[in-house]
Amino acid sequence: MILGASGTRLTGDEKSFYRDERPWGFILFARNVEAENQIRDLAAEMRECVGRQDAPVFIDQEGGRVQRLRPPLAPNYPDAAAIGALYARDREAGLRAAWLMSRLHAFDLARYGLTADCLPVLDVPVKGSHDVIGNRAYAHEPEAVAALGRAAADGLMSGGILPVMKHVPGHGRAEADSHKALPRVRAGIEELRARDFVPFKALKDLPMAMTAHIVYEALDPDNPATTSARIIETIIRREIGFEGLLMSDDVSMNALSGDYGERTRAILEAGCDLVLHCNGLMDEMRAVAARVPELAGKARTRADKALAALSAGDETREAQARAEFGSMFAIA
Repeated sequence: MILGASGTRLTGDEKSFYRDERPWGFILFARNVEAENQIRDLAAEMRECVGRQDAPVFIDQEGGRVQRLRPPLAPNYPDAAAIGALYARDREAGLRAAWLMSRLHAFDLARYGLTADCLPVLDVPVKGSHDVIGNRAYAHEPEAVAALGRAAADGLMSGGILPVMKHVPGHGRAEADSHKALPRVRAGIEELRARDFVPFKALKDLPMAMTAHIVYEALDPDNPATTSARIIETIIRREIGFEGLLMSDDVSMNALSGDYGERTRAILEAGCDLVLHCNGLMDEMRAVAARVPELAGKARTRADKALAALSAGDETREAQARAEFGSMFAIA
């Protein structure tokens, strides 16, 4: 499992809980970030609790409206749609911008001891869909999303940061916000193959992916992808061909039903390798942990392989990269 925390330092209860339950990784949100040394100390505290210096610490740092690190901790970056608009005008410039922005994210995250970014967003919006994705998507054409998503993932990995592609098998058609309700997608399998699956299939070699809390009626009318063994096995694993580490989207989102133990059981039984819990509420984390077995078997092998994909980073000079990106987009 991957767990959040309640504040800028770990409480005594959190430390004891993490030591006992030993989550594989952690995730930070805006409530957890305040100052450079504080973030670095918090990440170190988390790793100390589980006794693993390689325990990944995740964050959602996309740019635009989904960006947990803000000035002065990191610049405000443009959203994915702005990168996509540049790509539409000049393909090579757009690809370079996608790579550069992720490479700058990597500089930002590494500075604070963070090692994984829930990026790239590979969802392909359609007309009439909810704006929960909206300008977080690179484009409305799957080939453009795939190309820019690849550049973004490469930029992160060039800086020693683990990318997580989301939200497989595609959140772009959702007509509701899965944080608040359960979206249903009525498109047929051929429509999904021709559009939604394309970017994920193109990036199936990435080390990690996050599922979508969405019901795809043509695939499984009864269960969202996160808790659907049919979708995870036949679509994500076989058709898309993703063999990496598969984590759920946040188990506390209202798209899922049942109590936290039931949700956790359903997620793992469906075939997800890891359960993500974000809000740091102790009672919920205890309920999740009570249903999570020790990471083992294929899930452990995938987790080890994901961590092995991390490198020390390339020789990109930060000042030069910031200047080049600044010539494309104004950031502050």
